[in-house]
Amino acid sequence: MINNTETEQQVAEFLLQIKAIKLQPNNPFTWASGWKSPIYCDNRITLSHPTIRTYIRQQLTSLIQDTFGPVGCIAGVATAGIPQGVLIAQELGLPFIYVRSKPKDHGTGNLIEGDVLTGKRVVVVEDLISTGKSSLQAVDALRSADYDVAGLAAIFSYGFDVAADNFKQANCPFVTLSNYNALIKYASENQYISRDDVEVLQQWRENPSTWGQ
Repeated sequence: MINNTETEQQVAEFLLQIKAIKLQPNNPFTWASGWKSPIYCDNRITLSHPTIRTYIRQQLTSLIQDTFGPVGCIAGVATAGIPQGVLIAQELGLPFIYVRSKPKDHGTGNLIEGDVLTGKRVVVVEDLISTGKSSLQAVDALRSADYDVAGLAAIFSYGFDVAADNFKQANCPFVTLSNYNALIKYASENQYISRDDVEVLQQWRENPSTWGQ
C-alpha cells in the first residue's frame, strides 16, 4: 500500500499544478450555496490530463480495495463522480451505475441509472466532499434500492467537521486521496501562498458559512 502522506501530497501537487484547485485568499470565490470561499475546486479538470487521470484512477482503485475489500459494483454520483467511477469500475472489471441528484423527469423516471442489481456490495465514488449532503443523498438512494453500501471514496475533501458528522450519522465510512490540510501544507511549502494566506485559509475552514461576511 502506498504511503498515505505521499499520496496526499502528490494529489495536492497535481491539483494545484493544473489549477483544478485555485487559492485566492484576497479575491474570494462565491459558491453556489452563497458561501464566500478563498478556494475553488474543480476536479473535472484532471480528466483532461492523461498522466494525472491515470494516477488518480490507480490510487482511488487501490484505496477502495485496501479500505473496503471486495465489492460487486461501483456507483458514481452525478455529475462529477460519474467519469471517475467509470474509470475505477473499468480498472476493477466491475459493473457501473450512477445516481442522479433527482429522478429523471421523463421516460422511466430513474434515480439510479444502469443495470440496477439489488443486493450488491457497492462503493460510491465522488470527486469532492464539502458538507457531504449530495454524496449522502446518493448513499440513501442506493440503500433504498437494497444495495449494501460499503462506503464512499473521493479525490479531495475540505475536511469540514459537518461532513464528518454527516457521514458518521449516516453510518457511511469515507476515504479521500487528499484533503485540505495536505493541500495547504503543500501550497505553503512550495510558494503557492504566503504565511498570511495560510492564516486566512485556516480561518475560513473553521467557519466557512460566515467567513467573508
